[in-house]
Amino acid sequence: MRLTILGGGGFRVPLVYGALLDDRDEGRVTRVTLHDLDGARLRAVATVLAEQAAGVPDAPGVAVTTDLDEALRGADFVFSAIRVGGLEGRAADERVALAEGVLGQETVGAGGIAYGLRTVPVATGIARRIAALAPDAWVINFTNPAGLVTEAMSRVLGDRVIGICDSPVGLGRRVARALGADPARVWTDYVGLNHLGWLRGLRVAGRDELPRLLADPEALGSLEEGRLFGTDWLRSLGAIPNEYLHYYYFNRETVQAYRRAERTRGVFVRDQQAGFYAEPSLKRWESTLAEREATYMADNRAASGAGRRADEDLESGGYEKVALALMRAVARDERATLILNVRNRTTLSVLDADAVIEVPCLVDANGAHPCAVAPLPGHATGLVTAVKAVEREVMTAAESGSRAAAVRAFALHPLVDSVTVARRLLDGYTAVHPGIAHLNRK
Repeated sequence: MRLTILGGGGFRVPLVYGALLDDRDEGRVTRVTLHDLDGARLRAVATVLAEQAAGVPDAPGVAVTTDLDEALRGADFVFSAIRVGGLEGRAADERVALAEGVLGQETVGAGGIAYGLRTVPVATGIARRIAALAPDAWVINFTNPAGLVTEAMSRVLGDRVIGICDSPVGLGRRVARALGADPARVWTDYVGLNHLGWLRGLRVAGRDELPRLLADPEALGSLEEGRLFGTDWLRSLGAIPNEYLHYYYFNRETVQAYRRAERTRGVFVRDQQAGFYAEPSLKRWESTLAEREATYMADNRAASGAGRRADEDLESGGYEKVALALMRAVARDERATLILNVRNRTTLSVLDADAVIEVPCLVDANGAHPCAVAPLPGHATGLVTAVKAVEREVMTAAESGSRAAAVRAFALHPLVDSVTVARRLLDGYTAVHPGIAHLNRK
């Protein structure tokens, strides 16, 4: 089986390859093609993969290319993890937003909108090439903003593109452990959009154990989300929010923490990874990854007094294992249940059939099928429908070049508090991102 990784020079590619090395079953991936526009980054990652494969019998072969069409031909699966604009673009997204006093995080708020505006046209173009050159391939999208990009690609590829994220997996694992349950033997009731979802129940042997956790202040406080959001707020919600909802529920505190920080997350990651790419090795990659994971959402934890991440939350087993489980289920028709980003169909009545949502799905050889879920409560419905409307405006602006649609995308987002600010944000982003400069037409 052949896997193509778009964004093959990306820092987290060795996680995917490591998961492939652990898969020894029949029908496994035997060939990996890395595609990236940056040849130097490709060579750096290939160096690490070669070290990972040393001494592993029948390790998947690795090829590298900067030619997209060459990378796609013959692919059975395409893993998309591109970063349009690179880490410099991410740092600029943060800087422009914070100058206006609003959040610039890469997937949430103004930063996520800017990232989406420059990523959607590229992702849609890639989807067209996949449809032309590898029409039977399944596409696994991790490119952020993952839900938005998956929906844009699905307009070309339909249900053959499936979005993944490791946030719901980590959340479910933490809640299960807090309840003393095996994470592999629970059913997680989770629903929302990517980076905007809630864990509303955790069934162990058919019984929902989440109320027991919510009623136990000590156990709830031991959970990372308990420290991040506060146990009183979790009990008030009657659910455990995805960590990214901290940007919504504690927006003012988070923006202040970001503005006080010595450097933004994007600048930190850019500077940190520069050292690895200058002198790539497996050992250096591992140490860089460990530091990156330990400092994840550090400003949010500082704003809430949550402290350092627990050691068990630093272990591997995130998106790369979700991707592998998804590929196994589709390629081998091994039925699995995974939380994925897929088209809504009739799952949430407040959204149309083509809206991409994040919910538990049954996966088999025919793809991912969203499971039935209970309706969202009013407060969650409001956020989900508002952010989905913003995503649709981003897609309209990206496809049409409409400045009006781009302004609407910023202005309608719950974390942007003024149309005037929305216009200034667009002006700021078009000034620093050549790929969206056309949106500044009057």
